[in-house]
Amino acid sequence: MAVELVTKFAPYTDEKFKNESKISLLTNQAFDFVGAHIVKVYKISTAPMNDYIRHPTSNFGESRYGAPEGLDATTETFQMEKDRSFTFAIDKLDTDETAQQLEAARALERQLREVVIPEVDTHVYGVMCSKAGTKPEAKALTASNILDEIMEASKALDDAEVPETSRVLTVTPDVYMLMKKCKDIVMETETGSDMRVKGVISNLDGDLVIKVPAVRLPKNFGFLLAHPCATVAPVKLADYKIHQDPPGISGALVEGRIVYDAFVLENKAKAIYYQAQPSATQETVPTTPEGE
Repeated sequence: MAVELVTKFAPYTDEKFKNESKISLLTNQAFDFVGAHIVKVYKISTAPMNDYIRHPTSNFGESRYGAPEGLDATTETFQMEKDRSFTFAIDKLDTDETAQQLEAARALERQLREVVIPEVDTHVYGVMCSKAGTKPEAKALTASNILDEIMEASKALDDAEVPETSRVLTVTPDVYMLMKKCKDIVMETETGSDMRVKGVISNLDGDLVIKVPAVRLPKNFGFLLAHPCATVAPVKLADYKIHQDPPGISGALVEGRIVYDAFVLENKAKAIYYQAQPSATQETVPTTPEGE
């Protein structure tokens, strides 16, 4: 006798884990791209200091303050390059026959969380690492050298006179594990709830520490120490729509468009220190002694 057992689908969707964006801690929104596709920013030079001439040898046209210098006024040009979009349709019966799990609003939220935000993060981190003002030679990080390397980054920012407050140290989970294993690193874990919400997990020597999945960072990423004044990450347009029963579709049509980019200011590039690690092919491979 054949018995067909009942198959039951629970009204639940097994969602993927995806981290929220943390780039707001590392960047700023100083420029307004509203009404413009390109923004230009001035860079103004300064004059050197002179010895004041208290008793000039001649009173005919000689300035006691020194020879007047002309100031340069050059510009940096920032042009939005990332104009990205997506679209998908959900049939009305597909929504009904999946216990409302395949529903437009949920699908849009999932698209933003799993696709849009990771893409924007990856681009911003990539720009910051490539445009960093200080990029030492790639070095393998270990539990014994991680503190020295972070302190070297901090020293580089100090020497460049970067503000000491609001600096952010970005690490991967692997590097964070090295930091936890380092006996000389003592991190403050009593982080305020407002900072926890933004993604701050601890504080090291005054720097906020955030942990970012390696998949959103450049290959061979070690760590990034940066002040948010250096990077502008504008989102000119974030437009998401759900069209119900548009022509040709019985159901919902979802469309989205986001225009974004990231720029590092030339005069503030020294506020970013990027330490890469060697790739697997660069690492020394032990050789086998002859005769073995």
